[in-house]
Amino acid sequence: MVPPRKDKMMPETGPDTHFGFKEVPLEDKQALVDAVFHKVARRYDLMNDLMSGGLHRAWKSDLVTAINPPKTERPFDLLDVAGGTGDIAMRVIEAGGSGTRATVCDINTEMLDVGRERAATRYLDDRVTFTEGNAETLPFPDRSFDAFSIAFGIRNVPRIEMALSQAYRVLKPGGRFLCLEFSSSDVPGLDKLYELYSFNVIPAMGQMVADDAESYRYLVESIRRFPKPQAFSDMIRKAGFARVSHKVMTGGIVALHSGWRL
Repeated sequence: MVPPRKDKMMPETGPDTHFGFKEVPLEDKQALVDAVFHKVARRYDLMNDLMSGGLHRAWKSDLVTAINPPKTERPFDLLDVAGGTGDIAMRVIEAGGSGTRATVCDINTEMLDVGRERAATRYLDDRVTFTEGNAETLPFPDRSFDAFSIAFGIRNVPRIEMALSQAYRVLKPGGRFLCLEFSSSDVPGLDKLYELYSFNVIPAMGQMVADDAESYRYLVESIRRFPKPQAFSDMIRKAGFARVSHKVMTGGIVALHSGWRL
């Protein structure tokens, strides 16, 4: 597959946003994203393994280490947004002590159903709560959580600034915002290989494993649209967070962003 021409990648002015490299009205993007995750929900984690060569597990381990739930009875409440399958939430529960609780919030019902099933299978359903909700209008009171995480989900939010504002709102003072998201490699040579792999191999894998190349083509294209790490750090800072930082991993393919509500 030949990557789209640069002129198709440039943002346009006005109320439109992007679905991959396609211009769509802002109000339509959420429905299109929902349709993608409806299709891939049951095979989402399998495809993450195939797409990343299993590296997503190491990246998520770094995220859980940064969340750092206490290994005691001290209460600790995590909100994991766009985490429908419960992967991050259950990792945090298992890493923490008896006082650790997690709430998974996702807009996609199918992903939440998968998460509930997995939590029950691992006997964690009494410590993980699954709630349907939108990252732009979180259904939780102010200052409710000790930590907020979102892994590979922020780039699919139509209004990222609103999601960051909501994250700040629901965190307690002293709470930490953590976001794991794909980026673009900045290593000469690796960037070209990554581009070829992303646009040719990943959609083919999606067709073979999930019978859906188009959804995985969107997932690849959405990565290219997402702000570079420094630009996204600036957005986090603008939302009110302090001590904002980011760490790039695997040649810049992924970045882990952090900010504190002080």
